[in-house]
Amino acid sequence: MSSFRAACVQLRSSDDVQENVSVASELIREAHAKGANFVATPENTTLMAPDGGAKLEKSFPEDRDPALPHFRAMAEELGLWLLIGSLAIKVSQTKTANRSFLLDPKGRVAARYDKIFLFDVDLPNGETYRESNTVQGGHRAVVAETPWAKVGLSICYDLRFPQLYRRLAQGGASILTVPSAFTETTGKAHWHVLLRARAIENGALVIAPAQGGTHANGRQTYGHSMIVAPWGEVLAEAGTDPCVITADIDLAAVTDARTRVPSLRHDRDFEGP
Repeated sequence: MSSFRAACVQLRSSDDVQENVSVASELIREAHAKGANFVATPENTTLMAPDGGAKLEKSFPEDRDPALPHFRAMAEELGLWLLIGSLAIKVSQTKTANRSFLLDPKGRVAARYDKIFLFDVDLPNGETYRESNTVQGGHRAVVAETPWAKVGLSICYDLRFPQLYRRLAQGGASILTVPSAFTETTGKAHWHVLLRARAIENGALVIAPAQGGTHANGRQTYGHSMIVAPWGEVLAEAGTDPCVITADIDLAAVTDARTRVPSLRHDRDFEGP
């Protein structure tokens, strides 16, 4: 199997978990109705909390998370591969993991990935983010098998660390997922070029569902969910509102791109500086 239809579900999540699950579910069903057999949702699918403390209060350990069983049942009901971009999973009294789940058409967790690189930044417009205050970073790159190709998992700020995507591509990934909640400021400046760069430099398909618009807590995210071909062409792109975008994928394009620019075969160790 080398061809499939991919979909990105774009959301504008709030701090109301039940409402977010309902909206995400409707859009997942819409993606399925449009023929998608691989559907991806953004980072913070079920919870965009105003601060880390509020996030901790509404988070649960994985075995008690209220949303995960619902999405597992949906994947099985609809018979599709479903990437839940991330859920806040409580791993201690003070920390959550920002965890992505890849669900197979039987509703099983095919892979889970904890975001490695955490967003700690002071922006020129006064916005401040300290993800590491309440999030425990992951330590392992993850590649998962699907019927079409291997999928490399990542989340949002990971996008700025090309070494992770190189490791995923060298580990066999032909598809790279980047569920995100990019700020409007950084998204406007860098989202498109970074996604296209990760696709081009690794000869890989990039599927990047995003949060978009002004959220209930006042946070503004960039949106513009994208599906990018291995040669860098944008196959589908959203605006800022919640929606579904789809693209028909032929993974022969991965082979073609890696043949035309065989840089994955030319990696080598070097010394210095």
